[in-house]
Amino acid sequence: MGKFVIWANEIDARISRKYGREVPKNLAVERPNIDEIIDAAKSLGITVIEVNRDALNPRLAGVDDELRVKGRIIVESKHGKSKTLKLIAQKVREFRKARKKK
Repeated sequence: MGKFVIWANEIDARISRKYGREVPKNLAVERPNIDEIIDAAKSLGITVIEVNRDALNPRLAGVDDELRVKGRIIVESKHGKSKTLKLIAQKVREFRKARKKK
């Protein structure tokens, strides 16, 4: 199992790849918050080791304030980082879709 850092901006559809988006735009979500990411990770059986809600990815230093999304978690996953991010982004989308139906 690998341990790695997941930044909220890595699945944010508003962020370009240059500034740290790691998933394809069609999988990314608008303004993901760290709680959604934590819930998605836990529902996928990914172990959340550490949470820092105020951390800002250094890659966002040159981005407008409105695009900055704070939050970082350290996880342990049996998948690589790329696959884990895709799974989390997909799960966040599912949660949002389910919430809209209510």
